[in-house]
Amino acid sequence: MERMTYLKNVVTLEMNTQKCTGCGMCLTVCPHNVFKINGKKAAMADRDACMECGACRRNCPADAIGVQSGVGCAAAVINSMLGRNGGECCCGPQAKEAGPGRNYGCCP
Repeated sequence: MERMTYLKNVVTLEMNTQKCTGCGMCLTVCPHNVFKINGKKAAMADRDACMECGACRRNCPADAIGVQSGVGCAAAVINSMLGRNGGECCCGPQAKEAGPGRNYGCCP
């Protein structure tokens, strides 16, 4: 299966490697293989593959992972498929014109 990449450099995923204990739970729960073990700690293998589901954050016993689940373009795609209004993802030059709450947190 081809690796999924939604958009480059828009994911809210962050990792504090100082807190990581290397338990590997993030690797176990991540549906897109975003993480890998590097030495004795987890590291991001493909940050852009993250769909911001939040499973890694919720299951990290060391609280080493941060991600705003439900924001970003994965949420926009899902909302659009469900027919919800405002399901578009606004990234790029048009983000500023979209206004608050319209870019779903996927743009700086």
